[in-house]
Amino acid sequence: MHPDQSHTPTRPQSEQVASLCLDVDRMLDEFTRLPMRATFRFDADRPSVVTVEFATERGRALVRRRIGRELLHGGLTAMSGCGEVRMWPTLPRERPSSWLLLEAPDVEALFEVPTARLAAWLAATYRIVPAEVEPVPLDWDGFLMGLLHGPEAGAG
Repeated sequence: MHPDQSHTPTRPQSEQVASLCLDVDRMLDEFTRLPMRATFRFDADRPSVVTVEFATERGRALVRRRIGRELLHGGLTAMSGCGEVRMWPTLPRERPSSWLLLEAPDVEALFEVPTARLAAWLAATYRIVPAEVEPVPLDWDGFLMGLLHGPEAGAG
């Protein structure tokens, strides 16, 4: 095997979840919508993160973001996330949807995302890799204390 090749086994095709393509609207202002396509991709080897690529109707990719699967799932029913990525449900209407806000230092983008297909797709990802078997997040406080004060900082 070539040294650059991964030793991570790939999952059988039966354990993969197909990408989800959704028609979304980017809100340019209160009354102006820009139709776009959002493609959601799930990798069972990195289950806590969903890659989302936003493209114009002509197929030109504009931005790719990695968003926490838990954030997306939570944003279907309640405010979820903080900082640069947040998601929350819209007011009840004919077509259930959620707002997805992506922020960067110089720009922000607000998308209206239909939730029915996204919810079903997320449910399929949780059948492949349940939330309780996702890797435990790094203890940043403990990690930083160890860096600042040496190995004895974590003891006792």
